[in-house]
Amino acid sequence: MTSVGVVTPFWLDRPPAEALDIAVAADEAGFGTVWIGEMATFDAFALATAVGLRTSRISLRIGPLAAGVRSPVALALGLSTVVATTERRAGLALGASSPRIVTEWHGRTWEPVRRMRETVRDTRAILNGERVAGFRLQHPVPGTPISVAAFGPAMTKVAAAEGDEVVLNLVSADHVAAVKKQLSALTAAPPPLAVWIPAALEPGPATLRQLRSQLAVYLAPPGYGEMFTALGHGTLVDEARAGRPRSELAQAIPVDLIEAVGAIGSAKEVAGRVDEYFEAGAEHVGLVPATAEDPAGSRLLTTLSPLLTEERR
Repeated sequence: MTSVGVVTPFWLDRPPAEALDIAVAADEAGFGTVWIGEMATFDAFALATAVGLRTSRISLRIGPLAAGVRSPVALALGLSTVVATTERRAGLALGASSPRIVTEWHGRTWEPVRRMRETVRDTRAILNGERVAGFRLQHPVPGTPISVAAFGPAMTKVAAAEGDEVVLNLVSADHVAAVKKQLSALTAAPPPLAVWIPAALEPGPATLRQLRSQLAVYLAPPGYGEMFTALGHGTLVDEARAGRPRSELAQAIPVDLIEAVGAIGSAKEVAGRVDEYFEAGAEHVGLVPATAEDPAGSRLLTTLSPLLTEERR
């Protein structure tokens, strides 16, 4: 079974509290899942609690959070608090993040593969009510799904072995198909695959600027750069890795690169792109609404929802 959810983005050109409005819009439009991440605005567990209290039924997926930042105890406490205070279903997603965030921002050691494996195992055990390192959660949440964000072969192996779901962000449908094959080769029962894609209805200049600004961040990092090169944009990748200013890179990003890793255009075209990701092997698609010309993504979500089957919402 496939499903479509909504991701609360953190656009740098928008008010941080718009994340709450996006979640409310997703709930009102009938979507079944909202993803709540974390960057430089709100604590994800606090934001998830606020979302749960302002919406009526939508389930919560918290993360991907950097696995090397919070301990398994802290992750379990946060998830348990959200579930208890909102009386809402919630899942947890973890990612490697980056050395800058893990080491510079939070002062933790950068050991992504080992830390991910240990964090998933211990957090799952604590949420299931087991005692870990002398700690037992008073309000366990057994069966909580834990998703693992994966980009690159090492983390994909961890995700296949430890995760209840694998999450990809800002990738092409062809990349989804390739990861699907990798997962099938790694295990006889591969976890389902979720993918986040930016989405916008009939984007105008401001929306395209917003999407270009996001893409510019991903041109240089390993993995993403190679994917963009395979899509025919190696010159941009080379320039990003050579240190060309991000603002200049953003201006140089063509619309076809946005289209390759997202869903933009008419409602029918956006829905069609969602189907392409399902055909490539994704079981869940998380829409990341562009909001520069569509506050809270309300128009996108209310327009698109009727085009999706009830099972997918």
